[in-house]
Amino acid sequence: MLTSSSAPTGAPSYAAVLRTPHAARTFGAALLGRLSYGIVPLALLLAIKDATGSYSAAGAAMALFGAAGVFLSPARAALIDRYGPRRALPPMAGLYAAVLCALALATWRPGAPPLALGALAVAAGVCTPPLGPVMRSLWSALVPDRELLRRAYSLDGVAEELLYVTGPLLVGLIVRAGRPAAGVLAGAVLVTVGAVALVSSPAVPLAHAGPGPAPADAPAASRLRPHAIPALRHAVLVTAAVGLCLGALDLLVVAFTEELGRAASVSWVLAALSAGSAAGGLAYGALRWKSANRTRLVAAAAGMGAALTVAGLAPGLYALVAAVAVAGLFVAPVLTTAYLIADESVDPAGRTQAGAWVNTAFNAGASGGTAAVGLLVGRLPLTLCFALSAAPALLCAVASVRPRGRAGGA
Repeated sequence: MLTSSSAPTGAPSYAAVLRTPHAARTFGAALLGRLSYGIVPLALLLAIKDATGSYSAAGAAMALFGAAGVFLSPARAALIDRYGPRRALPPMAGLYAAVLCALALATWRPGAPPLALGALAVAAGVCTPPLGPVMRSLWSALVPDRELLRRAYSLDGVAEELLYVTGPLLVGLIVRAGRPAAGVLAGAVLVTVGAVALVSSPAVPLAHAGPGPAPADAPAASRLRPHAIPALRHAVLVTAAVGLCLGALDLLVVAFTEELGRAASVSWVLAALSAGSAAGGLAYGALRWKSANRTRLVAAAAGMGAALTVAGLAPGLYALVAAVAVAGLFVAPVLTTAYLIADESVDPAGRTQAGAWVNTAFNAGASGGTAAVGLLVGRLPLTLCFALSAAPALLCAVASVRPRGRAGGA
């Protein structure tokens, strides 16, 4: 049964998370570097569009950038697990920042060759440092208490959500004051400073004592495979399904608001999703849950799917905003729980990669959901499109109801 209770007096709180030795410094450094991920995508899109004069060239370059970043995330995380953040993260961040600087210089003035920009975009995606998975791995070492760790993950998820809201706003200010390429440069500076500050934290050697290459005949963290770990496999599949739903939702909201003649309101609907996710994440972390992680993961995915189905029945804009906000309440809990399951399903040497698989599944699902629903919008009624977009999360919940030998975590 899915039950919870308010945290009693003296129970771990968000303040207790930040009072943990080295936690505030480490978290702040990680957030500074991750702000780059909120700034770079939009700034780079605008810079390439201005340099080439082509939306298609900009879109293609960003698709390459995103694909390289998403699908190579587990491989980069494996390097972190194998060598430790102190040895592996600075070279990744340095290469990523160098490629961003090259992109900024190439797009500073019009006339850059689209093929060259596409190649640089791929290189940037390949080198993107996994600051999020590294920070979540560090949380696991900093905060051994599972209740406090859940609050740490909730806080991390809410902060990351806010970064992706703040980043585009900062890009807007940068574009007004100068060029989009300046935003790309700002992203390079942020990721460099953040990564250096992160690896200089005392928490890093505490989390990766004695990192070094594993023996050739040892089971290396780089060979971690989610399909061989049932709990991790389940978390990855549910997270991918939720990503599919949310990727579809972005395009469906655009179509819904255009159908209402309120296209300019799309940002308010998506802001409601982010606000709901932040509120849901904070509430989820503040409650003490008695149910297993696997149960909570499935219940949150089902709740989000149900809310998306209702969103398709909304009679107007305000009802849509309310339904999408309710759907958002479940997003952060899904991701927080999936990261918890990933963390406890592997040994410490594979934590970064396990978390990266969850992150990759969500982002890949989001990209696939947008592409899939793009084939349906205009061919099917929007109500049916919303229902189909909710189907992956609901199907995961139904499939998970079958009796299992062992749950993913307590």
